[in-house]
Amino acid sequence: MSHEEFEVEALGIEVSNQPIELYKVLKIANAVSGGGEAKAAISEGYVIVNGEVETRKRCKIYDGDVIAFNEEFYVVLCDTPPVEVEPRPAKAPEQSKQKEQKPKPIKEKKKAKPSNAPNKVVKKDIQDSPRSESGRRAISF
Repeated sequence: MSHEEFEVEALGIEVSNQPIELYKVLKIANAVSGGGEAKAAISEGYVIVNGEVETRKRCKIYDGDVIAFNEEFYVVLCDTPPVEVEPRPAKAPEQSKQKEQKPKPIKEKKKAKPSNAPNKVVKKDIQDSPRSESGRRAISF
């Protein structure tokens, strides 16, 4: 397969730091209205980075990378040198076992306080109570 070169006009997208994530470049370029739209377009294969379809939303983009989206071309411009991104160390399963677990405090059940009130609820005779305007009777305990 032969390598062909094309000359196209590209809009320059100036960023302050590199690398920058692909979906952020589309937001900065105002090619999309928001990050969700950018991520959807990328995952569906509508974005081309340096001549290849890119489906990774957080693909790292550097100075000079060319992005094609929606029949527009964008070139990333950055004056600062790339910052090395260190991967997060994965937690070893042994570390989680070694953590000391604090004993949970034992909650004591509260004992019911004895009351001087009678155990039975005494109701007034419902038949003797007058009805209100709504037709309901008042009940007292």
